[in-house]
Amino acid sequence: MFGKISSLETFTDEFVCFVKVTTTDGHIGWGQTSNYNADITARIFHRQIAPWAIGKDASDIGALITLIEAKEHKYPGSYRCRANAGLDTALWDLRGRAEGKPVVELLGGTPKKLRTYASSMKRDITPAQEAERFVKLRDEFGFDAFKWRVGAECGNDIDEWPGRTEEVVPVVSRALGDGVSKLVDGNSGFSPKRAIEVGALLAAEGISHFEEPCKYWELEETKQVTDALTIDVTGGEQDWDLVTWQYMIDMRAVDILQPDIMYMGGIWRTLKVVEMAKKANMPITPHSANLSLVTICTMHLLGAIDNPGKYLEFSIEGFDYYPWQKDLFLGDPFAIEDGKIQIPSAPGWGVEINPVWLSNATHQVTTL
Repeated sequence: MFGKISSLETFTDEFVCFVKVTTTDGHIGWGQTSNYNADITARIFHRQIAPWAIGKDASDIGALITLIEAKEHKYPGSYRCRANAGLDTALWDLRGRAEGKPVVELLGGTPKKLRTYASSMKRDITPAQEAERFVKLRDEFGFDAFKWRVGAECGNDIDEWPGRTEEVVPVVSRALGDGVSKLVDGNSGFSPKRAIEVGALLAAEGISHFEEPCKYWELEETKQVTDALTIDVTGGEQDWDLVTWQYMIDMRAVDILQPDIMYMGGIWRTLKVVEMAKKANMPITPHSANLSLVTICTMHLLGAIDNPGKYLEFSIEGFDYYPWQKDLFLGDPFAIEDGKIQIPSAPGWGVEINPVWLSNATHQVTTL
């Protein structure tokens, strides 16, 4: 048991919002809301999350999240979940620090090494350039799994530029050669008919994972693709509603499930999806598309659950593409060796947020 929650602080810029929780007996924990429009999420946090959490027991995370969902039942949407993630992840960190254990151990796992896949976020890159940087990453860091982009985001069958998909698939796949896992992401770009055509090309080029081929909110469209293809169709990163998750699983809309811990509202709600998937014998390969706390939290989750997918998503985009990632943490929690990453073994999430970054952030606090 811990004390009551005495203060909830946010440290925010446009892209990142870190949350600090403090209890009446002096314990602290750090978490993060979901990225992007983080300044808006921070306002929601202090308006609709923090008031219900202040003064409550810090030890029962599930009960607190359930209470907030009930109190804010008129606002069941994505932003509430994005804000809730900050509270949830801060409380898991607090518990780990208090007990002297990494979160992965609190969840029943061990701080081991995880296989990663190198995940490209770019479409404004030529197939030759994408292939070149993948080969370099393979040779330098030992990655043996890669994901790249096809189509255009929510593109309605219109490619990023004419013919790009038909070019980038074989160019990148053949440059990587055999012995490498190959994944692509459609980002809701295709109709079922076009996605099935693209899927046939992927299968012919040795690609095993086709992510979000159709509009993610049209589950029946995605299921058409899943039923038609022999390669794995994957999805779920955008979804936060547990009823939708159960429907997605029951109808077998995809082969592999990809919840995002921060979009979901934190570890506790993500574990609900993990349990649904386990009952259906479906693997979990979470979405973790940037090098903020979401990837750290995902590492701990994958190290503990019974139905993890084959690898951790690891963004390969640096400060040129995501300048807001710079100097978030002390040290380098994202070191890759032989294509693997080490789950932190220090208490809590096992990382320390850079105090210089915090000093430059917008600070807000809710107290008893």
